[in-house]
Amino acid sequence: MNIDRSDRPLAIVAMGGHAFMQPGEKGTIEEHERNAAAIAGHLMYLIERDYNLVITHGNGPQVGAGLLKAERARDELPEMPLDVLVADTAGSLGYVMQQALLNQLRRRGLDRWVVTVISQVLVDVDDPAFKNPTKPIGPFMLEEEAGRRRDDHGWIIAEDSGRGWRRVVPSPRPKKVFQRHMIRDAALAGHIVISCGGGGIPVRYDENNDLTGVEAVIDKDLTSSLLGVEIGADLLIILTDVSQVFLDYNTPEQRPLGAVTMMEIENFVRQGQFPAGSMGPKVEAVAAFLRGGGKRGLITSPKRLREALDGRGGTHFIGRV
Repeated sequence: MNIDRSDRPLAIVAMGGHAFMQPGEKGTIEEHERNAAAIAGHLMYLIERDYNLVITHGNGPQVGAGLLKAERARDELPEMPLDVLVADTAGSLGYVMQQALLNQLRRRGLDRWVVTVISQVLVDVDDPAFKNPTKPIGPFMLEEEAGRRRDDHGWIIAEDSGRGWRRVVPSPRPKKVFQRHMIRDAALAGHIVISCGGGGIPVRYDENNDLTGVEAVIDKDLTSSLLGVEIGADLLIILTDVSQVFLDYNTPEQRPLGAVTMMEIENFVRQGQFPAGSMGPKVEAVAAFLRGGGKRGLITSPKRLREALDGRGGTHFIGRV
């Protein structure tokens, strides 16, 4: 199939790496496939509404597992740099999600195809993130084990939201998605596109103006926002583990946000409502998307996606700053 669907609205959906791996799971391929099948079923609501669709995803648990495997096999196998591990997980998770979507389409008799694009994302080597690594990756550790890995392997370790210790790496801001035109053209031709896995593979230009990989992990929500602007998406959906955004989260005064304007969101940000370690990057990503020309933003959970699309759930972002 290769038809012109440029008159249909284009949605970009960002989901975390934990969408493939639920709490308490070990991360087996069977668990990944089962979770991918579930979320693919929810994404069919967008296909039924005749959206062109681009999907992005995180890879935190998976790239962390890759690093752990590499560490344990370092005496027998050559270690792979972080950018290569990001590419590995983009391919493997893309395959799992691609297969789940194809199965859902077949069951519904829908004539759409799915393609995974391994995406390179330009970062600035002078980004302050390289001097202040903050992105947690891999499994949680006790403080003693974390200290040992810091001393033995040179890892930078930080405590993560009271849940344990993890390795942290630089998380520079994305500047450009190199495959953006290919992603847009494939989506407008009717294909479902999976792209920017793990936030995309971070790359830079070297002294010869050649592209080379960078040891970093890019925030997938910020990459999704940038990609949405670059491909002219109408709607950015960020799927997370809560049904919508809340004010005064986890306090007795907690209250949900329904439809909000960007002016209201700016005020909430100034109040410190959205911490950097939780909802902050997601709200920032939606705001950047709207500033860049996007029409609507939505934050919700996969299970509440249908209700949110019908206006009966989720947090809807409208207007521009």
